[in-house]
Amino acid sequence: MDRLTVDNGGGSKNIVAENIEMLKRIFPDVFTEGSDGGDAIDFDALKAVLGEYVDPGEERYSFTWHGKSAARRIAQTPSTGTLRPCRDESVDWDTTQNLFIEGDNLEVLKLLQKSYHGKVKMIYIDPPYNTGNEFIYPDKYQDNLQTYLEYTGQIDSEGRKFSSNSETGGRYHTNWLNMMYPRLRLARNLLRDDGVILISIDDNEVANLRKVCDEVFGEENFVDPIVWKKRYGGGAKEKFLVALHEYALVYAKSKSSLSKMYIPLEEESIKRYYKKRDEHFDRRGPYRTHPLEAMQSFDARENLRFPIPAPNGDQVWPKRQWRWGQDRVNVALERSEIEFSQDRKGDWVLSSKQYLKDESGEIRRTKPFTIIDDVFTQHGTNEFISIFGNAKIFDFPKPSLLMYKLISIALNNSKDDIVLDFFCGSAATAHAVMRMNADDGGNRSFIMIQLPEECDEASDAYKAGFGTIAEIGKERIRRVSQRIKEEQPDYNGDLGFRVLKLSSSNVKPWDADFDTLEQSLFDSVNNIKEDRNEEDVLYEILLKYGLNLTVPIEERDIAGAKVFIVGLGALVVCLATDVTLDVVEGIATLKAELQPEVMRVVFRDSGFKDDVVKTNAVQILRQHDIIDVKSL
Repeated sequence: MDRLTVDNGGGSKNIVAENIEMLKRIFPDVFTEGSDGGDAIDFDALKAVLGEYVDPGEERYSFTWHGKSAARRIAQTPSTGTLRPCRDESVDWDTTQNLFIEGDNLEVLKLLQKSYHGKVKMIYIDPPYNTGNEFIYPDKYQDNLQTYLEYTGQIDSEGRKFSSNSETGGRYHTNWLNMMYPRLRLARNLLRDDGVILISIDDNEVANLRKVCDEVFGEENFVDPIVWKKRYGGGAKEKFLVALHEYALVYAKSKSSLSKMYIPLEEESIKRYYKKRDEHFDRRGPYRTHPLEAMQSFDARENLRFPIPAPNGDQVWPKRQWRWGQDRVNVALERSEIEFSQDRKGDWVLSSKQYLKDESGEIRRTKPFTIIDDVFTQHGTNEFISIFGNAKIFDFPKPSLLMYKLISIALNNSKDDIVLDFFCGSAATAHAVMRMNADDGGNRSFIMIQLPEECDEASDAYKAGFGTIAEIGKERIRRVSQRIKEEQPDYNGDLGFRVLKLSSSNVKPWDADFDTLEQSLFDSVNNIKEDRNEEDVLYEILLKYGLNLTVPIEERDIAGAKVFIVGLGALVVCLATDVTLDVVEGIATLKAELQPEVMRVVFRDSGFKDDVVKTNAVQILRQHDIIDVKSL
């Protein structure tokens, strides 16, 4: 029975190894045998294959800074951590598809690479704006998980402190870029081909962010900047111009795979239709009109100049040209979708009818503008007061209405997608997803990631009982969930979330030297840490196998042993410490009962009653066509 190790799928996603495999599939002839006997890349052969696309010169356009290479390497380094479930802080644990993950987002993004690779439709982030404040995200990437565990008190700290990112420090922009770069690279992997990322930013780093995103996502995949007019007055402290705006840069994973973006009509726009109706009213609703003749023509086209018969038999010619071609006009005439009227002179005026509803009966949608100027920071403050009763618990929370608008743009009327926010702060994004689902019956789900940044003991948040920013975000989701239940008692959508927390692996590492050899040998047998339970280990296994962290899990008692059945039999985990042949036989029968396409089974390596049971377990399972059997 094989052990579940990093080499056979037991680690987080190894991005470097995957890139090498992709290169090997495309250019197998550039690989040679290395000095250690393994595969190595012959770069001269690779250059020959790429031909003229290789740039041998040093003078080329590039965007670089001190630490960029290290930031790239850390994005490719697998994580040694895990995510531990926390039921008592969750809501509707057994049924929800939503996640709130507490931890350093760099490590969490690495851990999500297998389970959510290419599955996220929208990512929104509101990262630190680099205004000179302290960075809680350190740039010492070689020990990032270690730093996080020290910061959260999970291991003894060596007194490392995070310094403020002042402009006089000499690395003002560099520190910010080193923080952002690896996270954006990891985030891109999680996006679907038709996925988009929206990044809030102000003028301090918008230029640098644009350059970084051009590199990570490709300049050709830049969609547009959305300008948010965040306030409507003020400016007493401004020296020059009064800054009223921020940005949300929009990038696609693959612009060629992205559908056109449409959003629901605003209420004021809908009212403009309620002036006219015709025989199509029951199906298409009311309509408004638009001149069929082009108001101006910069490139006259003769194929758009032709007569259209009026009701009295007149042939109506355009003064310039029509907006539609002959075929489209003929179809519109058959459907009575052209309105004929006469001006004061008795000349015919032709207009196209634009109905409120499309052919399927859905209310028409419209393309979004790049400016949002009807929701302000004050809305977020007022909203926070209505939820918590105290606006000072969280400084300048993003209004959920702003997030609602951005999500509407990105999801383009889809109701079943995943929204990820890995700088989630007060969880306004989760608030917006829940509200949107309640409004239209959607099944969108969210993944929120937030560092448990400590609240100052003198702050209103701390006095209100919130020790960390993450606690504020979780409590906001709980209160919004409860409010929706009270406002819409018949709504039965997903208003829960699972809480998971970043920690070190549940499995003790093999780290033996002469003085610790005896203890390490003992740990190799009893290799699960003493303070970890079966559910902790189970979720680490889900991550190793790349399974969704909200996958359904059933617990069964089989011959006295607890067995976890994951994803209707895709994975079966037994972490009992006295596994008998009866337990193994019972697990084997699950294949015929549940009939998954492939069933994988994991045991605790030291969990078998004796070596005979351990030896026979693999053979028994193979007899039932269960081939993938591993121990932990």
